[in-house]
Amino acid sequence: MTVLLAILLLVNAAFNIVVWPRFWKRITSDPRARDAEGRKTAFLTVHATLIGIAIAIAVASAAAGVWALVS
Repeated sequence: MTVLLAILLLVNAAFNIVVWPRFWKRITSDPRARDAEGRKTAFLTVHATLIGIAIAIAVASAAAGVWALVS
């Protein structure tokens, strides 16, 4: 059961590492990301925060998955 959970954590990490950077490219090119003067909007800030948290969780999932497989 531990191996299955470790694999699930690694798959979760891989999925997040693949998906979120591509989403980031779409967010930064969205017209709502910057105002008329080129400053960052709340839209960009909120999405940057969410993507950062998702990547941090992915890194933690990967570390926990590797740790579970090794131990």
